[in-house]
Amino acid sequence: MELPASNASCENGSLISLYCSSQQVLCQVISDLSPRAPISVIPNSWQERFRQNYSFYIGLGLAILSSFLIGSSVILKKKGLQRLVASGATRAVDGGYGYLKDAMWWAGFLTMAAGEVANFGAYAFAPATVVTPLGALSILISAILSSYFLGESLNLLGKLGCVICVAGSTVMVIHAPEEEKITTIMEMAAKMKDTGYIVFAVLLLVSCLILIFVIAPRYGQRNILIYIVICSVIGAFSVSAVKGLGITIKNFFQGLPVVRHPLPYILSLVLALSLSTQVNFLNKALDIYNTSLVFPIYYVFFTSMVVTSSIILFKEWHSMSAVDIVGTLSGFVTIILGVFMLHAFKDLDMSQTSLPHMHKNPTPAPASEPSIVKLEDKNVLMDNIELSSAPSPGKKPKVFIIHS
Repeated sequence: MELPASNASCENGSLISLYCSSQQVLCQVISDLSPRAPISVIPNSWQERFRQNYSFYIGLGLAILSSFLIGSSVILKKKGLQRLVASGATRAVDGGYGYLKDAMWWAGFLTMAAGEVANFGAYAFAPATVVTPLGALSILISAILSSYFLGESLNLLGKLGCVICVAGSTVMVIHAPEEEKITTIMEMAAKMKDTGYIVFAVLLLVSCLILIFVIAPRYGQRNILIYIVICSVIGAFSVSAVKGLGITIKNFFQGLPVVRHPLPYILSLVLALSLSTQVNFLNKALDIYNTSLVFPIYYVFFTSMVVTSSIILFKEWHSMSAVDIVGTLSGFVTIILGVFMLHAFKDLDMSQTSLPHMHKNPTPAPASEPSIVKLEDKNVLMDNIELSSAPSPGKKPKVFIIHS
């Protein structure tokens, strides 16, 4: 392409002759040549403006709805497992699958599925660093419902722990990034080829296989962390798959050729395998241990793995300031402290009436005067002293007066 020197002014209304493939093209300048954003980027439709202005809040709303559904589903599934034990069938921890015939368990499973669908949509609209910490709301719902429907105690410290979890989640949401760093499935594929993420994924996969086939058969029924760690490690893969599939659906409606790309099918397979594994080991944990103990610990480990995966894969923290990073970490530590209060003191009989300031100090009883025994004979006095050489601590002191 060649531009004649005589037309180098490029003012408005001037003509420019361009030569391309031995052909001359005459163009007229109708505006200045200052750099501008492409027309396709400008939000000229209300759908585009709505997506840019409110997609973050849509993700937050879906995440909150997901927390309510998932928190309720745990109670339903636990009730189904309890009915299975009461009927005398083989328990889930012993390899039984009788819960598949229980309607209550299926109600919990479908409720959890609806919660996961809402969570799926939340990951499509908001960053994973924002969506995942809101799972603390499901701890609150699960703890409250388990105290009413499962007879599991929730004392004053447990209620305070729930409030602290919600406060920590709020702090994380305030300081979390609001902009998406990966918007197309092609960018997602490029990020997953990064060396750091490949090493991270291999380490997680090897650790998970060791836990499932070596450690879980020996120590799974004695240590609550075994099954929960398995679910949490697998959860890192499921969240990455959900995030990628959410981006795929958005690109599909935007007209991008995502159907021909192999990554959506790989992510679908990873999601199916990870979810089935999580359901299996979560059922084993719920069958053995207390719900108010399983769910908070699962939340802490799951959130830790997802936040770490987001840092490595999506690089959502690269554009955050130091204040936001410190705020996000502080919010997460606050959630951990709330979770610790929720289950560490669950066996204490602690209520509002047992607080120290709720009771007044009792008024001490007036001291009674010592009893006086008058003895006329010194010999009788000596005999009494010998008989009472080992006085009882409950008796009052006596004063003897001798009259000579």
